[in-house]
Amino acid sequence: MLAGPLRIPRSGVICLTSCYIRVVPRRLVGMTEHNSTSIKVVVIGGGYAGTVAANRLRQRDDVEITVVNSRPTFVERLRLHQFVAGTGQAEADYGPLLGNGVRLIVDDATRIDTASRTVELASGRALDYDYVVYAVGSTAAPPTSVPGAVEFAYPIAELEHAQRLRAVIEQLPSQAPITVVGAGLTGIETAAELAEQGRAVTLICGERLAPTFSKRARRVVARWMARHSVEILENVRVAEVLQESIVLSDGCVVPSAVTIWTAGFGVPELAARSGLHTDALGRLITDETLTSVDDHRIVAAGDAAAPSNQPLRMSCQAAGPLGAHAADTVLARIAGAAPAMLDMAFLGSNVSLGRRAGIVQLAHKDDTPMNAHICGRIGAPIKETATKWTLWGIRWEARRPGSLFWVKGGRRLAVSDSELVANP
Repeated sequence: MLAGPLRIPRSGVICLTSCYIRVVPRRLVGMTEHNSTSIKVVVIGGGYAGTVAANRLRQRDDVEITVVNSRPTFVERLRLHQFVAGTGQAEADYGPLLGNGVRLIVDDATRIDTASRTVELASGRALDYDYVVYAVGSTAAPPTSVPGAVEFAYPIAELEHAQRLRAVIEQLPSQAPITVVGAGLTGIETAAELAEQGRAVTLICGERLAPTFSKRARRVVARWMARHSVEILENVRVAEVLQESIVLSDGCVVPSAVTIWTAGFGVPELAARSGLHTDALGRLITDETLTSVDDHRIVAAGDAAAPSNQPLRMSCQAAGPLGAHAADTVLARIAGAAPAMLDMAFLGSNVSLGRRAGIVQLAHKDDTPMNAHICGRIGAPIKETATKWTLWGIRWEARRPGSLFWVKGGRRLAVSDSELVANP
């Protein structure tokens, strides 16, 4: 699945994985000396990007690393659809995921005070920092613009959403109609997981099924859904959500005992509350080193970052490299060196179709789909391996800081400094 040349780092030997590339590091020159005063780095968010960043920062032994996360456990967002359907768990212990010396504080960051260089917490505490890694992740919620959506639709983007939804589904009769809104990867996986459990599922696409896939790959998904009696509604939107039905934009009414809303994207408002520039959806605007356009001591990673106001696709595939690059930027600034520009490429995307099938859509380095995919029963173990390797990669970085490497050469568009400033 790896196309094109790889840049082999001088720091070690490359080992390939499904999402990332693992490099066994040598000791980094200039990063092993003790300083009399430790450098405080606060990582806000303990998801895929935040944990990688925290572990990678351990390449210097004079850095004091604190991760602030709202939960005491790591949430495998890639498995929330399994948790909802009762076919898997979605939490992991932070013990093996965070390296020695990384401090975890279970709390919510409410504001970054750039003047005093403190991160204010919901508990009333304040953490001093020299650098912040802003890795707050993303969320999704039913839109207020659709009547009844907030009141009656169930989101699935966060653990608490999934816990609430699972409890409701477990009380439903087996043939009660379930509607999934949104035909991206999350919507497809949620609909498929429930359908394989014998649930009656309708999938409302908005426009078309699996819009980021090639035509051939979309046909594969559609055939699987048809075999499992999932009704697919394309080129139609939800106009209203009622307690036991939904009204479509064409006037049709679809019975729905539970409506699951997987469409949409949002991020926490921490950056905006802190007076930092964000894009229209609230992502922190950075330059191509992932440094905030407002403050060089704040570096972003993951879904909540908008490099050059052109964010990458929300994905675990991007989160790991972005977390690693954010850490590298901080380490470079500590060392008095110029941070490197962001350079990463996509390999494709994969989606599970229940527990026994899946599909891998191969992509060009700029994330546009190739007319090539892997599907069927072989697709399921590939997807499962990719999901497992995500945590394995984090664990490896915890044991060997600096070990994550990734495929490079993806296209990034040039943007002038004046274009980076958006919403204050």
